[in-house]
This record gives sequence, structure tokens and C-alpha cells, in this order.
Amino acid sequence: MMYDIILIGLGPAGSIFARCIDKRFSVLAIDKKTADGFAKPCGGLLAPDAQKALAELGLNLPKDVLVDPQIFSVRTLDLDSGLVRNYQRMYINLDRRKFDLWLMSGLPENVTRATGTVTAIERADDGYTVKYAAGGQEFTARAKILVGADGAKSAVRHFICPKLKTRTYMSIQQWFSESNPVPFYSCVFDSENTDCYSWSVSKDGSFIFGGAYPIQGARAAFERQKEKLAAMGVKFGVPLRTEACLVLRPTGLKSFCCGKDNVFLIGEAAGFISPSSLEGISSAVISGIKLAEVLNAAQSSPQSRYKRKVRRLRLKLAAKNLKNPFMYYPPLRKIVMKSGIKAIDVK
Repeated sequence: MMYDIILIGLGPAGSIFARCIDKRFSVLAIDKKTADGFAKPCGGLLAPDAQKALAELGLNLPKDVLVDPQIFSVRTLDLDSGLVRNYQRMYINLDRRKFDLWLMSGLPENVTRATGTVTAIERADDGYTVKYAAGGQEFTARAKILVGADGAKSAVRHFICPKLKTRTYMSIQQWFSESNPVPFYSCVFDSENTDCYSWSVSKDGSFIFGGAYPIQGARAAFERQKEKLAAMGVKFGVPLRTEACLVLRPTGLKSFCCGKDNVFLIGEAAGFISPSSLEGISSAVISGIKLAEVLNAAQSSPQSRYKRKVRRLRLKLAAKNLKNPFMYYPPLRKIVMKSGIKAIDVK
């Protein structure tokens, strides 16, 4: 089959791109998610930038995507210094699986969805050939344009930027039945086990705990952190399920790859994720919109135009590395938390 565009990945970046691309394009969207099998380590909190981007598209969240409770402060736990502070945050607490499925449900008629796993990407005279497996069979499709929205372990990024090395962590998350007396959202710093951070959040009678760890020894570090938090009174219980995946953490502008030769990358496949908070939904939505705008305009040099379109996003994400010393260097973090700047009192 010949298409104008082959899109790989239907997370927030891919789904938003598919919603925004002009209907004159025929699009094949390949994604491995199923309604029952989708699981990804994610706190499932919609940040203000993502809320704004969805609002600009006129998209309103259906109530079945939202979960209880809606929490407006984050409890920051510094296990190095023993300090605890609460900070106001305007996140929307949602069910990440339902959120992704809701975005996918709005694909227009010009987008053909295929549930499968990409097995090969090859150059062809008229563009690119993509092979994918689905239902025990292998299929082949061709397109002039290839869009990678396939996350941290992007096959499209490896195909087009094989030498790009971006700092990578292992994200691990577990679900438990909620047994903590008061639901809460927390951010955990613990330099003994990771130079990144961990999180917990309550959702509809469940309690989830996850974190990002150096790949070597990630699971052991995860379990050690649980033991530390349990000693502080956090209640876990028996894990109901465990999720894990790779997550990128860009160190600067050289960590990003927008694509080349009619191959475009959006979302975390391009490296668009916050190096300070690991929040990636807002960058996914924004980059999906920007790429669709470029291709819809049908002007020359779409590759350079897309790179210019996401220039502000790239600069913003790269600049977030300036926050890292105040968050991840224990002496500076201790000074910030002891000062009480922007902290709120929770009675």
C-alpha cells in the first residue's frame, strides 16, 4: 500500500498530529497499543502547558478520563536531608491509559490505523518502506513522508540519527491498593539511589509509585526506595502490577533530533521531554501540532521549517537543565527547601 505519510506511534504526539494533519493526506498510523494491553510508567498528571495546548485545539477532556482525587499540591520529600515541603501545582489527575485511548478515538477518516509492531524501516526510490507485524502476519507499506512518534526507544530516530546518544534512564512504576489514610501526590529525591527523582500519586482507590533510575541496577534502586519510604510511613502493600520503560533526559540542544530527508520526529522520539521533571505530554502535543502545521502549508523546505517551528520548544527544554542543580544537587536543594520559598503550609 502507498500512503502520503506513515506515522509510527499513537501516543499524545502521534494522535495529535493525526488529528491536525490535513485530510488531503492519506496516513497510515502504526501503533502497538490495544485497549487491554496498554501500560506505561507515567504519573498521569496533565501539566498546565499541555492543558493550554489542548485548549487551543478546542479539545475538552471527557469526565471518564479524570480520576479522583484532584490534588493541588505536591509533597516534596528530600531523603538526603530529611526535609519535607509542600508546593502548589495545577496538574489534572487523569487515567493515562484512557487519555491515550481518547486521543486515538478522534482520528479522522484519512488516517488508517494498524495495530502492530514495526519490524523494519528501509529507504525506497519514492520515499520509505515500513514493514510491520500484526496478528501473526507481516505487512509492507510505503510513503513519501515518515513520522516517528514512537517514544524514547524510537526505531525511527535510530534509523535517521543512529549516532545520537541521549541520556537514558529506566522508568519503573508499581500499582497498589490505596491504604494511605490521606491521598497525596509526592516528589521524592534520593541521591543514594538515583540522580533523577521518583513520584507517587493516588488515583481512584489506587496508589502508584514510580521513578527514573540509572539503567544499571534500576530495579534494586527502586526496591530500596520503597523500603525507605515505608520506614517513613508510606503504605504500599502487595503490588498489583509493575510497568517499566526507557525514558530520555536531554542535556542540551544536541540531545534533540527533528529528523531529515522527509523523516520527522515528534514528542519523546525527538527527545522532547523535560530534563527536570520528565514531563513529556505538553512537548508531545506541541510538536505534533507544529509538524502538522508545516506539512499542511505545503511549502518548500519542510524540514528546516519544522525545526524553526519547534525552536522555542527546544530552547525551553534545554534551558530546564539550568534548574537541575537546585533540584538534584543535595546541598543546593537543601538550601532551597529550608528557605521555604514558594512552599505552602498544609494543615
